[in-house]
Amino acid sequence: MEAGHKPDEEMKSWGQQLDSGYDEPERNPTHALGRKWFLLRLLDVESRGILPTLPKERTDPQFYKVFFIWLSANCNILSFSAGTVGPLIFELGFRDSALVIFGFNVIGCLLPGYFSTFGPKTGMRQMVQARYTWGYHLVALPALLNAATMMGFMILNCILGGETLASVSDGSLSWNVGIVIIAVVSLFISFCGYRVLNWYERVAWLPILIIFIIALGIGGKHLSDPPPPVPATARQVLSFGSTIAGFVISWCALSSDFTNYMRFETPSWKVFVWSYAGLILPITLIQTLGAAFAASLTNVDSWSSGYEAYSVGGLLHGILSPAKGFGSFLTVLLSLSVSANVAPTLYSFSLNFQVIIPPLHRLPRPAFSVIASAILIPLSIVGKTRFYLNLVNFLGIIGYWVGCFGATVLMEHLVMRKGKWERYDAAVWDRPRQLPIGLAAFLASAGSFGLIWAASRLTWV
Repeated sequence: MEAGHKPDEEMKSWGQQLDSGYDEPERNPTHALGRKWFLLRLLDVESRGILPTLPKERTDPQFYKVFFIWLSANCNILSFSAGTVGPLIFELGFRDSALVIFGFNVIGCLLPGYFSTFGPKTGMRQMVQARYTWGYHLVALPALLNAATMMGFMILNCILGGETLASVSDGSLSWNVGIVIIAVVSLFISFCGYRVLNWYERVAWLPILIIFIIALGIGGKHLSDPPPPVPATARQVLSFGSTIAGFVISWCALSSDFTNYMRFETPSWKVFVWSYAGLILPITLIQTLGAAFAASLTNVDSWSSGYEAYSVGGLLHGILSPAKGFGSFLTVLLSLSVSANVAPTLYSFSLNFQVIIPPLHRLPRPAFSVIASAILIPLSIVGKTRFYLNLVNFLGIIGYWVGCFGATVLMEHLVMRKGKWERYDAAVWDRPRQLPIGLAAFLASAGSFGLIWAASRLTWV
């Protein structure tokens, strides 16, 4: 996956171009704000927003960190809930659901995996790099859609985490309190920035994986694959497939946000392999596990009653309930697993503010994490009673715009720039007149939406 491979001398020349291209006066955005942000510097909180990193600032040699970011971000109960959609919403059997999950994820993980390689080479956040395709001003459109997508995912995570906490307390702890707990934990991790985020994501996946294994050990004997009432139709398969695709492809709009501190010399194929593995493994396995338990929901009364009362959170509590108090403790840990997804999403969400309104890049990134959390909590509380409807509708729609965005950026890189990093003029990342207008990307995306609208009106049989 090393597009546009170059000898060492050419790579060094590209690095020198980057060094000379970026303006230095704003390298530390907190400096201009004076003592007001002294505490952030004192605590070594990452304040950098969308300002690209110079090659000399990309000092992180541990490129495998990206594996753990994707692993922890997707090793949680949201992935489990996405898998349950096949049997519970689209009425697919376990076998059909598992095949759809595997097939669509194998393809869907390619794009975010590949876009992760852009970080070490350009030092740019994903939406900043997209300016070279969409232009300085028009990139605000995909950035706005990306912000809405990330907010949607965070809302779903907070609702799911909150309902899972409520299921353990049997109603004594309200969903609202659970939502606030999830949001505050995630805000703390996101606020601290790259270092804390990487540390947390490196360890967060392990206890959750163990809990899922325990859940399989406890409830595995009740799993079965009853035949669906009717054979799976193309409409069912494609509808569930679009849900699965929307779940994973949406990561491509923030992939390089987590790799722009890695060494410039890092081979792109290594970043791709670790990123792809970090995505495909947890998503496919946990979604399949969710489909398995959903297909067998009616086999156990405690599963059915838990699901009816607290949706997916109640189902998980029902699965672990034979373990008594220990099972409740594990359910609490599962509820907190969504923070490993919300934290990196909140981190990237804060960057989108600065792309949509460029003058805001002078403000420290943590300020936008706080603003985003203030938006997240009330929206999660409002939408808490319609989780499954929101999940299916949301995931079914977001894949459309993300697919258009990914295609335009990919074509720009591979076709227009021949996959060569030196064809990106690093000096113009924030200069509107020297960047593309972005009209071609906009028209291509608008045209594709016309085809999508026409196809959506077809009757699948």
